[in-house]
Amino acid sequence: MKKLNQILIAALMLIAGLNCASAQSLLPQESSERRVTPYVNTLTANAPCRKAAKAGIILIGGGDTLRACNPCNQPVDGGLTYADICNIYKRKLGSDVNVYCMPIPTAIEYYCPDAAKKWTHPEAPVLNKMFAACSDSVLVVNIYNTLGDHAAEPIFSRTDHHWAPRGAYYAAEKLCQVAGVPFKDLSNYEENLIPNFVGTMPTFSGESVVSKAKENFYYYTPKDCEYTTTYIQFKVSKQQITGENAPTEGQFFKPNFGCAYNTFMGGDTKITKVHTSVDNGRRIIIFKDSFGNAIPGYLFYSFEEVHVIDFRYFNRNILTYIKDNKITDVVFANNLTHACGKASYNAYKRFLTQ
Repeated sequence: MKKLNQILIAALMLIAGLNCASAQSLLPQESSERRVTPYVNTLTANAPCRKAAKAGIILIGGGDTLRACNPCNQPVDGGLTYADICNIYKRKLGSDVNVYCMPIPTAIEYYCPDAAKKWTHPEAPVLNKMFAACSDSVLVVNIYNTLGDHAAEPIFSRTDHHWAPRGAYYAAEKLCQVAGVPFKDLSNYEENLIPNFVGTMPTFSGESVVSKAKENFYYYTPKDCEYTTTYIQFKVSKQQITGENAPTEGQFFKPNFGCAYNTFMGGDTKITKVHTSVDNGRRIIIFKDSFGNAIPGYLFYSFEEVHVIDFRYFNRNILTYIKDNKITDVVFANNLTHACGKASYNAYKRFLTQ
């Protein structure tokens, strides 16, 4: 009966001529979407492990399949500020704009050996407390369990602190499911390879052995999909914006064989706007750190426009930006470390008044 009522509400809204975003925002979300089931590691539970020389990085396994992971240092209530900022934005934006809470778990949650659990905190309790604190009008995008279902696939890089593009694909699929927009599977994308990839972890861990565990970096570009990417590039000094360039068209995918993760948009210090050939009235902003860079390329079949804003690099009033660009959907997509951090909370709050 509950699902029937949801369908009737959506149908009445559409008949009344209201947009998809408004219809979606009135549908109650299933409570199961707001609770994660702690992941049980069956892949590397018994793998040898040790702490690296720096930053508490945990090294798992060895040889060509060595994996380096950041530990989770967040307390159970560390995500309450992220829920709070999602709630604040929803109150400010009202029923015309959907707000999504989509924190991104990190690799240690899926690959931590039993012997290394004393060196890290579990992430599931943090997410459960965060999601419980989100208001009913904020849409939770639970990618924790989604990623767990695919943990045997290369969804996180082994030698880099980021997730891999395949992990972002599954997250984008889940986001589109919650948003009620179309989504195309990987058969509609061309697979591209950057071989012999070594990411940030040799530097972060202080362990040269990580650089010997080279991996393949696969990324996926949409086929038969028309889109135009426009950048506003910021000039940055000591993490502060000192100026900006005029809007300029460019490539969204820029293969970078020296720093593969910069293949997406060339990095973080810019506002990105992608106009697609989709005509459904849905325009989304992705608030993110660098983890979020791998998500937008999977949304070009789903949204009319995709805007990408890094919490560290934005100098406009966000309410004006949302109004001027007719945004219908706003998703907070930071990795759990940044989601629990004061810097991201303060930045997103500042966006409302600057």
